[in-house]
Amino acid sequence: MAAQSESRESSSVARQLRRVRTLYAAGVLLWAASSIGTAWSSPGSRPMWTSVLLLVVFASLLGLSSWWLRRLGPGRAAAGEQRRSVSVRASAPARHARV
Repeated sequence: MAAQSESRESSSVARQLRRVRTLYAAGVLLWAASSIGTAWSSPGSRPMWTSVLLLVVFASLLGLSSWWLRRLGPGRAAAGEQRRSVSVRASAPARHARV
């Protein structure tokens, strides 16, 4: 019973991390565009450095969420899948077969 609840929790965590990662990627794109625009219009200004700071924050959050998602691994992140290892033993031909 514990294994099923653990797989449900890890799959919901992975799903939530994917959603948040998309949000962080959008934030990185937004703040990169804002940083470029403010650097072009008024380089070295306070709004430019604020945009750069927010770009660094969102890029860090994106990297951290991607790292957490990678740590979950494909076996845990698969939603509802339970993979069982099946060992298949190849039969060796008989050396002293009598006909």
